[in-house]
Amino acid sequence: MTGFFEERHPNVAGWVRDGWIELGRDEYSRSFIRVFDIGGLVWEGEEEYETVDEALAEAEAAITAWLEENG
Repeated sequence: MTGFFEERHPNVAGWVRDGWIELGRDEYSRSFIRVFDIGGLVWEGEEEYETVDEALAEAEAAITAWLEENG
């Protein structure tokens, strides 16, 4: 059985099994959300979002596109 998060963001939920996602700014990046794998940064979002769900939805789309291109 999957939960609400997995239903809404299936590729984000799957990504964190082998990669990771960072939320919030740090000393290295001004983006609010970043997606990494073992090779490093895969995608980074905008500096600001209206909601965390909006940031996660954009990450979901980016991960989907990355998976289509890279398998």
